[in-house]
Amino acid sequence: MSAYVVWIAAVLAFAWLWWAFRKRSTPVRAANHPANPAGFATRQSSADALLRARPGSRDLSHLAAAAVTWQAAQASTPPAELASLNWLRVSDLDAGRREQLLQTIRGIPRPPHSLQQLLSPEFVAKADSTQLADLVMAEPLIAAKVLGAVNSSRYGLDKPIAHLGQAVTFLGMNTVRSICLQYMLAEAFKPGLASAQQAFDAIWRWCGTASELAVKLGKGMNLPNQGALGTQVVLGFVGQLAVASLLPPQALGPWMAADRIGRTRMEQDMLGLGAGELGQLLLGTWSLPPDLVEDVGDSARVLVTPASQIDTTRAPWLGLAALCHHLGEHPQDGHTGPGSDLPARLAGQAQGFHLAAYLGHPALARLAAVLASSEVQACLVPAAQDEATA
Repeated sequence: MSAYVVWIAAVLAFAWLWWAFRKRSTPVRAANHPANPAGFATRQSSADALLRARPGSRDLSHLAAAAVTWQAAQASTPPAELASLNWLRVSDLDAGRREQLLQTIRGIPRPPHSLQQLLSPEFVAKADSTQLADLVMAEPLIAAKVLGAVNSSRYGLDKPIAHLGQAVTFLGMNTVRSICLQYMLAEAFKPGLASAQQAFDAIWRWCGTASELAVKLGKGMNLPNQGALGTQVVLGFVGQLAVASLLPPQALGPWMAADRIGRTRMEQDMLGLGAGELGQLLLGTWSLPPDLVEDVGDSARVLVTPASQIDTTRAPWLGLAALCHHLGEHPQDGHTGPGSDLPARLAGQAQGFHLAAYLGHPALARLAAVLASSEVQACLVPAAQDEATA
């Protein structure tokens, strides 16, 4: 009998120790991976959250090791056209030139105050469809444009939508937020001359495709904070809109005809900074969340930044944002027919050389399957047709 009692006592003691260990270890894990109430990817944890959210993944230690191996393999030499591009940052400008540039971009009208509220951490973390609808309805002109976009053939709704709350029900919060964000930005960027209209039309077309793609990729890959990717992608076009507003009219045609490397050279020569840096500078003057502004700038720098120089936990997130920008402008590159290989296709282009390496990150192993899905192709195929006829 005494042996039985001792055995029972040992079992109970073991159970108590296990419970105590679990209780102590849980807060430690939470402290290592704090929640991000703003909904935005933070500097070192954005893609780490992406890794932890991969469907079916429990123990991700093997992915961490694979990411290190992946990073070490990114040592190939970029093509001469890309290697010769001297990417300038704001910090490279002297104080006088920087102040002159700030004065220039301050001439661009600020978007409605509701933009700041739409992107505020509190709103992103807690807002529901009713609050989003109330925010946008406070800007009647924007609300009318958003409803017009929602009811367009692009989204193929069976019945007309008369209220933004209904739009959220049918299209989802992230899609409607992206549409709202685009039209709020449109209030700040309007072509002053008819000759600039073609450039603005093209940029908004690219932005629409890229933001829709971000929503679909976020959903298809089960990303955490899916709205953050769409927000980052839309804001990534602010620099191009600023350039189109500031370049002399006679320069817009050659600028539009160039690839991103050629455009960057023109932007730096004529304005002092490229679109990516100019966009980050402008967003900073709008008092938007600093982490979000930094993410926008970093995704633009994928063009010239080798994947080996990026923290392995951030590379997938930046790569996805840069991919959405690229496919927004070049939707035909997203074709996934027999024998297609997007990374190889990108690696063969000077402007896609570094991006191809980012897409090889082990956390993005499912990307090819998601790109080939009917939902994503339904976005890319019509966009490619539109670009061909534009």
